[in-house]
Amino acid sequence: MSDIMLKVSNIVKNYISGAETLHILKGINFEIEKGLSAAIRGISGSGKSTLLNIIGGLDRTDEGKVFIGGDEITSLSEKEISMYRSKKVGFIFQFHYLLKDFTALENIMLPSYIAGIKKKDAYDRARSLLADVNLEDRAHHFPSQLSGGERQRVAVARSMVNDPSIILADEPTGNLDPQNSEIVASLLFEGAQKRGKTLIVVTHDKKVAGKASVQLVLENGQLIEESF
Repeated sequence: MSDIMLKVSNIVKNYISGAETLHILKGINFEIEKGLSAAIRGISGSGKSTLLNIIGGLDRTDEGKVFIGGDEITSLSEKEISMYRSKKVGFIFQFHYLLKDFTALENIMLPSYIAGIKKKDAYDRARSLLADVNLEDRAHHFPSQLSGGERQRVAVARSMVNDPSIILADEPTGNLDPQNSEIVASLLFEGAQKRGKTLIVVTHDKKVAGKASVQLVLENGQLIEESF
């Protein structure tokens, strides 16, 4: 497994809704090599976000295992899974979740503070990442002073600040117009490739999915297509 960053093995996830059991994921299996990118596509309700949340340690499986760099994460304790999310995973969501009272630079630095990184190191990392997303001149702007596309570019930079093993993006361009969607998607894929990161993106956008090394298609909780 030396070249495999992500291994998903027979993942099953169910939810109870009243008297009904909803079978969200029905035995998902795939592997992604280090440094590659994968797009997960499928209609709403196909299980895409649930799968991403399980990979990111935000949700638990009912059956099956997830391995990151050869280490199983599905059996970790709550304390261990919290540390995993902080140190090993970079998250990007459809909504940027920037803190309104912090500047763009401070928002990017914040995960490093939480992880105990020295202030100067956090600052240097954040400045470098701002340059990567072409926002050096917006470093001291607050989210309310940024456009929607700029806010999401800050979120892209923030996802990489702790040098994660894997970056997980859930509809990262879902709230953007086509022009900004292309800009953000390009910066995300190029930034992950530049830094040698494994990137997993959930998206409805076929143009965004087309940038990935691998495309996975979910339907009714099952993996129905895997293309390279």
